[in-house]
Amino acid sequence: MGLPPADHMRTLAIDFGTRRIGLAMSDEGGRFATPVDVLHVSSPDQAVPTILALILKEGVERLVVGLPLNMDDSIGPSARSTMAWARNLAIESATILIFVDERLSSFAAEQDLNDRKRGGEKMTRKQKKGKLDALAAQGFLQAFLDGKLGAIEELE
Repeated sequence: MGLPPADHMRTLAIDFGTRRIGLAMSDEGGRFATPVDVLHVSSPDQAVPTILALILKEGVERLVVGLPLNMDDSIGPSARSTMAWARNLAIESATILIFVDERLSSFAAEQDLNDRKRGGEKMTRKQKKGKLDALAAQGFLQAFLDGKLGAIEELE
């Protein structure tokens, strides 16, 4: 019994930040992305044990991490720190690591929350901020699962 096809992998998406880390996960069939949680940390390394436990509990086989590329597609300091952190997590968890361009995901998530608020959903500013990173992760994971967002080839 080998690995399931690449499109049938349980995937965890991570919207990495130094203070908040948004998490979203695919279903077991690898078709639908759902927001999971936003971890509030004083250092990104604080989130690692929680994420490792989630990977183990849910049988995650692949990580999709959003890279905050510069608008000219270059890699700035925040993208470099995201890559270093994600590579260490992938090694510790023995999972496949894929980077995707997340530049528009936060904007799309913000639009989604604004639409929901206009639709009558009650949400404080704090609640909105708390959901934003998980929704951003869900957004780029769903785009990746749908084949609309490709993996960024190995960088450096």
